[in-house]
Amino acid sequence: MPSTRQNYREDVAGRANVEDSPELDAYYNELEQLSAGALWTVANKIEPWEPKSESVPMIWRYNDLRDHVLRSVDLVTPEKAGRRVIYLENPGRKEVAAAVGWIYSGLQVMHPGECASAHRHSASALRFIMEGSGAYTIVDGHKMTLGRNDFVLTPNGTWHEHGVSEDGAPCIWQDGLDIPLVNCLEANFYEVHPDLSQATNYPVDDMTKAWGNPGLTPANSPLGGAWDKPYSPMFKYEWEPTYEALSRLADTSDGSPYDGIMMNYINPVTGGPVMPTTGASMQMLRPGEKTKAHRHTGSYLYQCSKGSGYSVINGKKFEWSERDIFCVPSWAWHEHANASDSEDACLFCFNDLPVMRALGLYREEAFGDNGGHQPLID
Repeated sequence: MPSTRQNYREDVAGRANVEDSPELDAYYNELEQLSAGALWTVANKIEPWEPKSESVPMIWRYNDLRDHVLRSVDLVTPEKAGRRVIYLENPGRKEVAAAVGWIYSGLQVMHPGECASAHRHSASALRFIMEGSGAYTIVDGHKMTLGRNDFVLTPNGTWHEHGVSEDGAPCIWQDGLDIPLVNCLEANFYEVHPDLSQATNYPVDDMTKAWGNPGLTPANSPLGGAWDKPYSPMFKYEWEPTYEALSRLADTSDGSPYDGIMMNYINPVTGGPVMPTTGASMQMLRPGEKTKAHRHTGSYLYQCSKGSGYSVINGKKFEWSERDIFCVPSWAWHEHANASDSEDACLFCFNDLPVMRALGLYREEAFGDNGGHQPLID
């Protein structure tokens, strides 16, 4: 019977091809006593030929989750739970509570009149509003009103809190954070505001009004001086101008054969990603459009914000409609299709692409066979 240490990629040029023996087994045991080991016994595991994600392609259907999310309102309060969230768990990432790769996601619900205590942490966070009215977020004293399909930042280290006004309706939004990544780096801190809430010192929605004007930025930061934070000052990206921008681009461009019409949310100061560890985009699939398959490093979590369609991920078909969430693991083949011949479909996505690019690890590859489309696996 082969030893558990036996290299599982034998007879491949350039890699270990060492057969076990009593002498080698004794040698390995001696090394283990010294908290050491022989590289060739683990080389294929820690240095694969190509990325091998532990995450599996997944879809979380909103209609399946919604009642469970709302039920949590009757079971726990925001004060006792801290944050009333139902998190999304990838079967391959249970140990780190990740939805895909090193990305966390959950669905948070709040009722009118509720608010969560102000806090801050090392992890970067975002919100994507799914339903309801009257929601708001306060980030370092800047209050933002939130509507459906709005995209909101709560960057690492910023004081932030959320709530729903008394005259609003129950709200559900997706939380996205890099908690697993920051924990992996052993760098996470969490702190509750000493007053449990923060003063709102600026006009409501001031950051979006100041920084959200196409082609224009303030001559001086509303805070005084130049904006020098590593994240975007535009804490809220509204749905209507985002969709309008996609529609204008669709009038003038064929888009990408792999992503359709896609635009990145950016830091208006630098033109780079909205936060150092987290990127985000919105893409439009025109009526009947089917993209070609490709794959790239990095982990991606999608939410359908408009229309319906399907994606093929590593040969498996996942049908989605509005508010459904699905993931594409690193180096997984994927392609998307709009199910309608008359209406467009839109997909919001957030990812760890800034990390991949900053570390020089981004790589992309097109699927070459079958006209660029994957064969389906039953």
